[in-house]
Amino acid sequence: MRIGLTGGGSTVDKIVDQAAQAESDGFSALWYASGVAGDPLVAMALAGRATTSIELGTAVLQTYPCHPLLQANRVAAAANAMGRSGLVLGIGPSHEPVVRDVLGLSYAQPAQNTEEYLAILTALMRGETVDSAGSHWSLHGSQGRMVAVDHRIPVLLAALGPRMVRIAGRYADGVVLWMASAEAIENYIAPALSAAAAAAGRQLPRIVAGLPVAVHSDVDEARRAVAETSRGYAGMANYRRIIEAGGAASAADLAIVGDEAAVEAGLQRLLDSGATDIWAQPVAVGPDRDARRSSLARTRDLLIELARSRRTSNRGRICQNG
Repeated sequence: MRIGLTGGGSTVDKIVDQAAQAESDGFSALWYASGVAGDPLVAMALAGRATTSIELGTAVLQTYPCHPLLQANRVAAAANAMGRSGLVLGIGPSHEPVVRDVLGLSYAQPAQNTEEYLAILTALMRGETVDSAGSHWSLHGSQGRMVAVDHRIPVLLAALGPRMVRIAGRYADGVVLWMASAEAIENYIAPALSAAAAAAGRQLPRIVAGLPVAVHSDVDEARRAVAETSRGYAGMANYRRIIEAGGAASAADLAIVGDEAAVEAGLQRLLDSGATDIWAQPVAVGPDRDARRSSLARTRDLLIELARSRRTSNRGRICQNG
């Protein structure tokens, strides 16, 4: 296992300092949400220049607002500015309430939209000339319009449904999941993803599994804290479906909570189900600021211990959302 953190910070200095500290602590990755510092790619380029080995990834950049040629050039520019390998591009179509209600765009046929997008984007990342006319995305005359990439950039797709998983297996290097339990990964995601990748002649895909995590002695209190921070998922159909596929009714049901032994066992179950990476989102638990701070520190301490322990191996990576 390798353990990472979510990248963030309110200023450039804090972003860079966090990256350096995370690497020093033994964490292997930082994952940046689409809104970090206004544009996570800028933060990632800066963090990459202040570090030497930690992986920097997006989880995830939205596809609908950005043409794949522009997206590919933005990502390549950030990766080249880092001056080393280690950038991972996670992309996804986001959710209908965001795309339709906030951005004012159509969310019709998201799977087909994403497949056309991913086919163009990954070809550009490989340095290929693209001439494609699709129903949603087209690109003609790409030669000379794409910056050369200094290092290979793995591409992960936010895939929660069966068709999206098959698309990821065909075009991407894996999937980045949120709210997918061990049951959902083992029964639905891993088999379909591996089969699609094999059919396309691709290597065994990466599976980044994200779930809330809290090391706390009161399991019920920890689940209540998770419920408070995850109310928005109830209004997003993609999350509702993957939560139900995992045999749960809510995000709180899926959270990995309990004492240190219970949480470590829960993380290991994800790896046993087929996940290669675990994206742990520590949740603060307690009635006041001091209690919540203490609970976060306890969770982080366990993840640091796992990152540094001989018990970790290359079987999988644990990525913390912190």
